[in-house]
Amino acid sequence: MSKGKKRKVLLSLSIALTSFVAFSGVSNASAAVPAIEGRVALENNFEVKQARTSSETLQDWKKWTSDHAYSLTSIQPEAIGKQNIPSTKFEDLEMLKPLLHDKRIVFLGESSHGAAEFSLAKTRLIQFLHQEMGYNVLAFESGMGNAMNAQGQIDKQTAEQTMKNAIYPVWWSKETLPLFEYAKKTQKTDKSLKLTGFDILQQNAFTNGDWLQNNQLAKQFSEVEDQLAEWTFGKDLKGYQKVKPSIINIYKQVKSQVPLKEKELKAAYPSEPHIVKLMERTLADRIRFADEYVELSIQSNIEVEQNNYDSYFKTMEWRDQSMMENLLWLAEEVYPTEKFIVWAHNDHIRKAQSEVMGSPFLVKFMGERLPDIYKKYSYVLGLYMAGGETANNMGEPMAVLPPVKGSIEDIVSSSNKPYTFIDMRNRQNERGNSWMFEPRLSYSWGVIQESLVPRDQYDGLLLIDKVSKPHYIK
Repeated sequence: MSKGKKRKVLLSLSIALTSFVAFSGVSNASAAVPAIEGRVALENNFEVKQARTSSETLQDWKKWTSDHAYSLTSIQPEAIGKQNIPSTKFEDLEMLKPLLHDKRIVFLGESSHGAAEFSLAKTRLIQFLHQEMGYNVLAFESGMGNAMNAQGQIDKQTAEQTMKNAIYPVWWSKETLPLFEYAKKTQKTDKSLKLTGFDILQQNAFTNGDWLQNNQLAKQFSEVEDQLAEWTFGKDLKGYQKVKPSIINIYKQVKSQVPLKEKELKAAYPSEPHIVKLMERTLADRIRFADEYVELSIQSNIEVEQNNYDSYFKTMEWRDQSMMENLLWLAEEVYPTEKFIVWAHNDHIRKAQSEVMGSPFLVKFMGERLPDIYKKYSYVLGLYMAGGETANNMGEPMAVLPPVKGSIEDIVSSSNKPYTFIDMRNRQNERGNSWMFEPRLSYSWGVIQESLVPRDQYDGLLLIDKVSKPHYIK
């Protein structure tokens, strides 16, 4: 894919969360927590007592949070040799075992794709979940076919190449690389960490077509991949409608060859035992993408110039519906007996994204669309930052805004520790933790102010006191 096309793909991912005006809602806790100055005496002899002020309420919240939060000793990934990482290295994460013992899916979110410390923390959490709790499948907010490619050739390639094949460029960094070094080393054990993806958007080429053993069809396949990417970012709706049938026809031809080329596919992707299923699903996704999404995207490109975002929101909902369907398919058809870790942005995994005031997207995303049975046996962890510097999806630096008084970041940072975890799922509403049952402000991407009820959206929170821009690998 050319640099221009890659930039377009990055831009499509960044528009979603960086191109809207931030929500200008409640600016401090005193506005959200009514202050009662006093009680009127009902009888002359009654003593007038002062009720809690908003500042006192906030102090109660901070004290409770400080008393009940856990502090992680490190977010640095653990080194792995020929043997497993010593369990003693994960003592600070032991509190997760009773919280996750019956959970099939652990969702690891992030308020920004551009925070180095998020990738470090999530990598260490994945090491713990995999080694200590048997979570053997790692699913990325990235292309299913791309992750399939990376897993299938993981023993043939370097960890860096596996990273670049598997995930979107927003995560290509020195901080993410240890995850793929870890995954690569586990392949030679009896408990390998399997890489997969659930996104439906086009990424880099997910296969070179050599397995087709048909040079003409492989060439046509490569060409329609490029054409589809170009059309997705274009504005010629009628032009696309004319060529759409021929594009879909090529994908159908390629898909028809999959069951006939099982031997060749297994030879090309020896470390992916489910290559036939995954290839068929990826090509079916491409057909759906060409048939449904591209026209929506073209219409969105036209309307956005007119400040009309209706079609754009439809593309977002279409994508997240597809991601949810792919995740369920992986869990039920490919790995029905395995436990999953999901790596994605907070927005995609939240339980009620459409209720987040101030978000550019008051639509139902993947986490909200999950069936209730999956929500019951999942744990959603939101990652936030209290300061430092992050980056947008183009890699451009952005200063993280200071926490607003009474916000999620302000309250959770009361522990005065660099890495603070708080469980919310197993809490009942009481005086000291009522903040998690009420609308609170927080920052998406460190700059977009949102209002949400924390416990309605997440099961737990991990706050990184200070973040920095990733060290990107090109």
